Amino acid sequence: MRVRNSLKSAKTRDKNCRVVRRKGRVYIINKKNPRMKVRQG
Repeated sequence: MRVRNSLKSAKTRDKNCRVVRRKGRVYIINKKNPRMKVRQG
């Protein structure tokens, strides 16, 4: 799990990425590549 200021670069890296909002935090998760998780906030 990486913590980033901006998620734009992480999102464009793979087309399977999904932006998910949970508890006031923004996550990017990838179903095809479960190791790729990014958090903001």
